Amino acid sequence: MQIPALALLLTAVFASPPAGAAKQPAISAKPASANATPEIAEKQADLGELRSRIEGLRKELNASEENKADAADRLRESERQISRLQRELLELTEQRGQLQKKLKDLEFQSHELSSTLGLQQAQLEKLLYKQYLRGTPDSLQLLLNGNDPNQMARDLHYLSAIALTRAELMGEINATLDRKKALAANAKERAEELQDVEARQQQRHAELEKQRAERKALYAQISDKVNSQRKEIGNLQQNEKRLTQLIDRLSKILAAQAAQAARAAEAAKAAEAARLAEVAKQKAKPRPQQEEKEPSRPAPATEASRPKTIEAENRYEPVANDGSFARQQGNLRLPVRGVVSGRFGTPRDGGGTWRGLFIKAGSGSEVKAIAGGRVVFSEWMRGFGNLLIVDHGNAYLSIYGNNDSLLKHVGQAVKGGETVATVGNSGGNPDSGLYFELRHQGQPIDPMKWASLK
Repeated sequence: MQIPALALLLTAVFASPPAGAAKQPAISAKPASANATPEIAEKQADLGELRSRIEGLRKELNASEENKADAADRLRESERQISRLQRELLELTEQRGQLQKKLKDLEFQSHELSSTLGLQQAQLEKLLYKQYLRGTPDSLQLLLNGNDPNQMARDLHYLSAIALTRAELMGEINATLDRKKALAANAKERAEELQDVEARQQQRHAELEKQRAERKALYAQISDKVNSQRKEIGNLQQNEKRLTQLIDRLSKILAAQAAQAARAAEAAKAAEAARLAEVAKQKAKPRPQQEEKEPSRPAPATEASRPKTIEAENRYEPVANDGSFARQQGNLRLPVRGVVSGRFGTPRDGGGTWRGLFIKAGSGSEVKAIAGGRVVFSEWMRGFGNLLIVDHGNAYLSIYGNNDSLLKHVGQAVKGGETVATVGNSGGNPDSGLYFELRHQGQPIDPMKWASLK
C-alpha cells in the first residue's frame, strides 16, 4: 500500500515550482488613443482658421498705419517683449508647479512601495521561520523514513504549499523592487526637468528686468513728447478710429465664422431629419409632422437709463458665471480693483468723450475676464498698448487696454474671473491702470450699466 504515497511524493518533488520562478505581475499602461474625434478635429480647424484670419488682420493694421511718428510707437517692441516674457514666466511657473506636484506624488508612491516591500519581506521571514521550525525535511528522506503514509502525504502537501508561497512572495518582492527602480528613474527625470525650468525662470527674470529698465529709460526720454501727443485731439481721434476699425473687422470675421457654423449645423440638422424620415418610411408608420420651433433668443439688451452711481472705487473682482452674456447685465464685476477715474460719456483730456472706463490700479495687478468667452485679439496697438479683446457671443465684446502683459493667446477660451492680463501703462499712458470697454455689434456701451460696484 506504499505505491500511492510514492506517487504523491514524486509528484511533489518534480512538480513543485522553484523559488523565484513565479510569474511576476506585468506593469502595463493602456496607451491613449492617438486619433482625435471628428468633433475635436473640426474645432481645431476652426481655431486655426480664426487665428489665421486675425493674424492677417493684425499685419494689415500694422501695414496701414499712416506713419511711425507717434512717440509711443518707440515703446512698442519693448512693451511687446515685456508682455511676452511675463507670459512665458507664467507658463514656466505653472509648469514648475505641475512638476513639483508630480515629484510629490512620486515620493508618496515610493513610500507606499517601501511599506509594501516591508510587509512582503516580513511575510517571507515568517514563512522561512515556520519552515525552520518544521526542520525543512527532504522529500526523499520522508519517503525513506517509512512513516505513516497519511502523515507523509500531509507533510509533502505542506512542503509543496510552502514552496509555492515562497515562490509567489519572491515574485512579488522582485516586482516591487522593479517598480521602485522605475519610480526612482522617473523621479530623477522629473527633478532634472524641474531644475531646467527653474534655470529658464531665472533667465526670463533677468531678461524681464533688463527690458523693464530699457523701457523706463526710453520713456523718460520721450515722456514729454508722449504726453503732448496724447493731448492732441487729432491723435486721440485717430486712436479711437483705429480701435473702431479693428472692432468692425473682428466683428466681420466672427460673424462669418458664426454663419459658417450655423450653415454646418443646419446641414447636420437636415441630414438628421432625412435619416429620421427614412426610418419612419421604412417602418410604414406615418407620424404627424411637428413644427420645429426656433429656440427663443434673448431680447437684445436695451440701454435702460438708471441713476449714476456716486461710488468711484471698485472693490470687487469678476467671478465664474454661466449663461448668456446679455442676461448678466447689472450683475457683472469690473475686471480689476481700483479707482474708476474715466467714466463712459464724460469729457476726456484732449477732447472727445470716454467710450469706456479707465480704472487706476497698481502695476502688475491681475486683470480678469468679466465673463466667459474666447480671446479674439491679443497684441500691441497704438494708443492702447498691449490690448486684449474677448468675444462673449451674440456680438458682445469686452476690451482690455494699456496692459503690462497679455497672458492669453488668440483662440483660447477663458472663464469669468480668469486672469487674462496684468495692469500696466503700455501705449504711452502716464498712469498705471486698465482701459476697459464693452461693445455690442461694434458700438460702445456703458460698462457701468452692466457692472455693479456694490
